[in-house]
Amino acid sequence: MSWVRSIGARMFIASMAMAGAVCLALAFSHWQSSDPVKFTCYLIAAALASSLKVSLPGIEGTLSVNFLFTLLGILELSLPETLVIGLASTLAQFYWKPVRRVKVVQLVFNLSQVTVSSAVAYGAYKLVVVYVLHAPGPLALLVAAITHFGCNTAATSTIIGLTEDKPIASVWGESHLWLFPYYMVGAALAGLVHFLNGHIGWQSSLLILPPIYLMYRSYRLYLGKLETEKKHAQQVSSLHLRTIETLALAIEAKDETTGEHLQRVRVYAMALAKELGLSEDETEALRAASVLHDIGKLAVPEHIISKPGKLTPEEFEKMKIHPIVGAEILEQVHFPYPVVPIVRAHHEKWDGSGYPNGLAGEEIPIGARILAAVDCLDALASDRQYRKALPLNEAMAKVVQDSGKAFDPKVVSILQRRYIELEKMANEEPLQAPPKLSTDIKVERGLAPAAGFAESAEPAIPTPGHAADFSAQISAARQQGQEIIELNRKSGASLRTEDVLSLLTVRLRHLVPHDSMAVYVLKNGVLAPEFVSGDNFRLFSSLRIPEGEGLSGWVAQNHKPILNGNPSVEPGYLNDPTKYSTLRSALAVPLEGTSGMAAVLALYRAGQDAFTADDLRVVEAIGSGLGFVIENADKPKAAAIGAGSI
Repeated sequence: MSWVRSIGARMFIASMAMAGAVCLALAFSHWQSSDPVKFTCYLIAAALASSLKVSLPGIEGTLSVNFLFTLLGILELSLPETLVIGLASTLAQFYWKPVRRVKVVQLVFNLSQVTVSSAVAYGAYKLVVVYVLHAPGPLALLVAAITHFGCNTAATSTIIGLTEDKPIASVWGESHLWLFPYYMVGAALAGLVHFLNGHIGWQSSLLILPPIYLMYRSYRLYLGKLETEKKHAQQVSSLHLRTIETLALAIEAKDETTGEHLQRVRVYAMALAKELGLSEDETEALRAASVLHDIGKLAVPEHIISKPGKLTPEEFEKMKIHPIVGAEILEQVHFPYPVVPIVRAHHEKWDGSGYPNGLAGEEIPIGARILAAVDCLDALASDRQYRKALPLNEAMAKVVQDSGKAFDPKVVSILQRRYIELEKMANEEPLQAPPKLSTDIKVERGLAPAAGFAESAEPAIPTPGHAADFSAQISAARQQGQEIIELNRKSGASLRTEDVLSLLTVRLRHLVPHDSMAVYVLKNGVLAPEFVSGDNFRLFSSLRIPEGEGLSGWVAQNHKPILNGNPSVEPGYLNDPTKYSTLRSALAVPLEGTSGMAAVLALYRAGQDAFTADDLRVVEAIGSGLGFVIENADKPKAAAIGAGSI
């Protein structure tokens, strides 16, 4: 425990020390001892009893049965003698075979709180005896025991709550409330000894030692049971934690860019949960959901997850199932706290326009409202396949704009006030690297799948007979493409790739307006610019794009086009201030050859969302079959060069 972590804790310790000093000063200014021998025997017995100590569950601390002698001192001795017994037994408890090194501030606090609780209990006893019962009696002893228990455990719970940032009432309930019956048993034993003292002499106090040992053994057995139950609870909690980590690892395998985002979302969400006063179950549910909210993306096709551009309506319909699927997956885990409702609702919006159920306002679970805001903030401030990261202040401004529409205004208000602080906290927390999964190895064994292999289909080349199904523009585009293919066929070895692409540029310029064009040819898993024309010639000529990365790499890997993608996400261009371009829209289509992907044709324009769906259809029409032309344009030439060198 850190005993100097908070100002409140330091002030509380100081106040307890002052109160203890006042009690000692008042008591010792009126020292009296009617029977020094009895006092000495009680003192020795209390010190010995202090060695019979047990560790308290859930906190750093020990408990001994020496409180019995404090109660006995209240009945039999003066206040100064009672305080001395309490102080001596506390010192013995700390320094007799200590479990850990005792800090000075700990010792000062414990001596002070023992002094104060003993003095208050002594005073309560005398008040009841003098003003209520007008004579000693069991009720006065009961009041003294309850007072001693209350003062002692309240002081200890307060300092633990202040230093460990826990609710004081929760600490008292979990770690001290269960002690109350033992204080009552201790009061009964002290009352028995007091009764025997009145009839057969104080030496009968020695008879209390066997019951004290029995109480100690009872403590140990009870705490042993508590410890077993605690270990079982920790094992269950650890199992759920490992389940969370395993499921998060499944997300990592699907989307390798998720790990840092998930950790940052968790840090933000936990801080907001604390400030909003979420219960322990709600907080633990949010902790799990912040890691697992995208688990449902396992059911979304890979090319949609990694698409570096805007989703089509059909693709978005597929994406919208992930909160539902995620909730269905997590229902099988049987979490002890409500994770599933948060995952299901993390795309709901404050104004009811979200999905999947159109919940609005406080119908949305508070955990989902927190998660939605922090997830959006970190997503905007992080690089994505389809755009660069925004500066954090701009990302926060966009979240604020949606306050009351997409997000809970109360959540956004706290986030706006603390986002710089939370960003610092997230950056200071080390990123936990997940174990490397074997997703890139080649398995040598296995000759064929159980159903055998499918035969590869040759790429279909459109014929003029299909032109009637398209608009006049599509028909013209297909005709232009066919002319290039026919020209290549007739020219034989004389037509180079550059010639083919130059001709494509001329034909395409009149069909689809664009500021730049690039054709990236796929060789050995890398797209290299074979032909570039228009604006930013040097920029696009310098790019080398691994298959699967960036905009054109995604098109090559997934054999699917992208409409109005962000040009800046291409590798070698993203976040490189030396490679700035005013181009904001990209249209890219795959060009298939006989053996697979041959090239990617990309058009660029300066305007945002500058290309239309009709433009895409035109480019696909003119590009159909050109992959074969590009793939074979240089082959005759290469063969001739090879023959001449033999």
